[in-house]
Amino acid sequence: MYETRRQRRSTFDMIRDLMEDFEILSEELGEAAFFEGPSWDTKSCCIEPLCTVSVTEDEVVITADLPYTDPDTVKVETMGPNRLEIKAEMKRRIRFDEFGITHRQGEFQFFRCINRIPVPVDAKRLKTSFKKGILEVRLPRKKARQ
Repeated sequence: MYETRRQRRSTFDMIRDLMEDFEILSEELGEAAFFEGPSWDTKSCCIEPLCTVSVTEDEVVITADLPYTDPDTVKVETMGPNRLEIKAEMKRRIRFDEFGITHRQGEFQFFRCINRIPVPVDAKRLKTSFKKGILEVRLPRKKARQ
């Protein structure tokens, strides 16, 4: 019976079915590719800082906003050729209610983020500076071989 029903379907019905399947698949892929989870983890007491990645002709500059951070605890490490991890410990714990958020509970004691570096860099020549709660990481770009 399935074979006879399949043979009777018009070309337009088959195209409509294919388009519906395509829409479902594209929605699933889009959600997987662009989903951003929360910027905190209450189990590990971590919150993701605000970060900016800027690419210039000579270097990549990453800035991270790390308020209430003890400068001696800031750690910057490369994770492979195109990722950089920033970790820092806060001087005091921060709670959700300090941000005016009353429907969640939790405290944060650490900052942690992983940034993707969009161009090849020389990670061995990484330079950092920390002033007034702002971390600046400078990574010289690798020169293209000619």
